[in-house]
Amino acid sequence: MDKSKQPFRKSKRSFRRRLPPIGSGDRIDYRNMSLISRFLSEQGKILSRRTNRLTLKQQRLITIAIKQARILSSLPFRNINEKQLERVESIPRTTGPRTKNK
Repeated sequence: MDKSKQPFRKSKRSFRRRLPPIGSGDRIDYRNMSLISRFLSEQGKILSRRTNRLTLKQQRLITIAIKQARILSSLPFRNINEKQLERVESIPRTTGPRTKNK
């Protein structure tokens, strides 16, 4: 049979189920920084549920734990890179009222 006349066939790849990122023994808590930091982006944003491969309940618990850690100052509200820090420092700031030069 010619290749052009063969019927469409799906490839026979074996798909392996990925393990969930949170094991049954892991406790979702604001003190568990190693677990919480896996669900934050480089900018300090909470990653989406689709990216994390979490269930809805797990995502809610992770979000609550991250917010509690931020409020208790265990986590920064946002991470500042060195480039961003240089840009912020280079902006001149005025202190006090402005005076006109005559």
